[in-house]
Amino acid sequence: TTDAAIRSEVLQKALTEASALSFNQISVDGDMSTNDTALILANGKAGNAPIEYGSKNYEKFLAVLKDICLYLAKKIARDGEGANHLFEAEVIHAKSEEDALKAAKAIVSSNLVKTAVFGKDANWGRIICAAGYSGADFDPQKVDIQLSSYTGEFYVAKDGCGIPFDEDYAAKVLAEENVKTIVDLKAGEYSAKAWGCDLSYDYVKIN
Repeated sequence: TTDAAIRSEVLQKALTEASALSFNQISVDGDMSTNDTALILANGKAGNAPIEYGSKNYEKFLAVLKDICLYLAKKIARDGEGANHLFEAEVIHAKSEEDALKAAKAIVSSNLVKTAVFGKDANWGRIICAAGYSGADFDPQKVDIQLSSYTGEFYVAKDGCGIPFDEDYAAKVLAEENVKTIVDLKAGEYSAKAWGCDLSYDYVKIN
């Protein structure tokens, strides 16, 4: 909700743009229900000159709206049923923004990746597999994959091949509440992020 003065069609454009990089880039279990809805309401009580699409005020409004939507989207992912981890996938150097968005979303949506995160298993094969079936255009033999958290970071793959890493250290890194993977496609200049959660025993119990 906002008290800004902004026409409904302009408000819809802003929400659509903000949702594309936030609510549409999260996954808990892959299922969508009628409850999965984003609404925005404006009453105009601020008394400002109406915000017009493409104006400087629109860009300011959109920037704040994007921040709010991203904050809420991450909360939804972290609050997944039985979830222990918020998992972020960042895809970099993609050929297009669409490729980056698709690959990142596929990674956080993969049940095999989700269970690997739950098991603190640095299984990079599941990550590159999800990116591969996403429809993104890239050469798997060029991909680098890194895993990280507040504890530290380490590479699990370089140029499409697994590399040695300390399994004990990896388990400590993946034990943190917030876990991230960076997938470098080495195919272009675009990047995107997506967020999900692990799939735990408690998810099965709850459902």
